[in-house]
Amino acid sequence: MDYPGNLFVVAAPSGAGKSSLVKALLELDSHVHPSISHTTRAPRGQEKHGREYFFVSEPEFDAMVQGNAFVEWAMVHGNRYGTSRKAIEERIAQGSDVILEIDFQGALQIKKAFANAILVFILPPSWEELRSRLERRGEDSPDVIEIRLRNAAIEMAQVSKFDFVIINELFERALFDLKAIVHAQRLKYAAQRRARADTFQSLNIT
Repeated sequence: MDYPGNLFVVAAPSGAGKSSLVKALLELDSHVHPSISHTTRAPRGQEKHGREYFFVSEPEFDAMVQGNAFVEWAMVHGNRYGTSRKAIEERIAQGSDVILEIDFQGALQIKKAFANAILVFILPPSWEELRSRLERRGEDSPDVIEIRLRNAAIEMAQVSKFDFVIINELFERALFDLKAIVHAQRLKYAAQRRARADTFQSLNIT
């Protein structure tokens, strides 16, 4: 089904800067809205329920899985994450653009459910920089960092399945690239037909 809004799906290995880029985009573009995932992991730092994630218990998550509430869900670093189909459909049906931060498994599942979804992968400039960012973040033990780096190799091997790739070497440049992808997508023929159907009809363009 075609919707007037666009769905942007951003994936990246831990430490590549995905969350910072999406946050900056949301501050710059009021027409893009976040999709908030459900997760069984505990909040980190200043995270709040309903803002960064919906933090739910394992039984609550199980109930949503059984009720087919998720368009996708996956186990990531020992915790489960899921995306509500209803929440996305309602937003893009109203003409809003939605952006979703997710792992590569979820991104590929989203693409199956929403054929017009735009998949964006964020890469680090090097392995050394990725490790450095994970260490500077100060959230994980050395053992967990090693696990994240091993997972990163698996995740980055999937990059060819994405529509766009951004190398986050300089944050400002990477943010410019992300903004350019969003703007360009809005100007594509199919997207314009969906978003401005009345204009096309008035111009007798079928």
